[in-house]
This record gives sequence, structure tokens and C-alpha cells, in this order.
Amino acid sequence: MNQLTIGKVAKKTGLGAETVRYYEREVLLNPAPRTESNYRIYRQKDISRLLFIKHAKSLGFSLKEIKELLTLRHNPSADKEDVKRQTEAKIESINKKILHLSRIKEILETLDQRCSGHGPTSECPILEALESGDGLEDE
Repeated sequence: MNQLTIGKVAKKTGLGAETVRYYEREVLLNPAPRTESNYRIYRQKDISRLLFIKHAKSLGFSLKEIKELLTLRHNPSADKEDVKRQTEAKIESINKKILHLSRIKEILETLDQRCSGHGPTSECPILEALESGDGLEDE
């Protein structure tokens, strides 16, 4: 089982075949060699790389960041500090998003409390706030 078709790779990684092709186009995965009948043939190292990409995406890394991590992974002169720095930058980015989402949630909860849920929409305080911007803070 040294060589696998795209369907088998998709099944083993839990990714769609089109996603595998997309990662090839984005140069996250080296283009697979083809058979005489033009089928892509993948190896175990391709599955490992695809799982790396999948796991990194599940942790919120962008494709650009994943490319950088893959470069570090395969660069013998790279240092753990480079990976740690990138991870810490991701943590900081996530913390900012959490703060932003928490603020949005607070605003929505306040708007929700102002509305009884009864009566015409012309008197809805949620819709009025969205239209006027009152009680909403720009960030």
C-alpha cells in the first residue's frame, strides 16, 4: 500500500478529494505524480503532510501560516523558537478574537433584554439599534 489514489487519500485523511487538489494548487502539497492513465498517485508522506495541514487548520492556523510551519518543519536549520513564536502569535490573535466576540455577545444580550418579543417590528428596539447604531460600539 505504498501508492494511493486520491479517493483513498481522501478517505484516510477525512478530507475531500477537491480539498487535496486545492492544497496541491496552493503548494501546500507537492503535486502527485500521475500514472499513464493520468491518475494521481500519493504516498504515505503525502498523507502525513495532509494530516499536518488538517490538524493545523483545526487549531486556527491559516493556510499561509501552515505553509510557514511546513517550511520550518522541513528546514534543518530552523529552531523550535521559530515555531513557538508563531504559536504564541496565534494565541494572541485568538485572545483578541475572544475579546471581540465577548463584546458582541454582551451587546446582543443587552439588545435581547430590551425586546419583549411581542408587537410590531416597527417598534422593535433591536432593529432600531441596528439602524441607528445606538448602543453599538464600533471597533
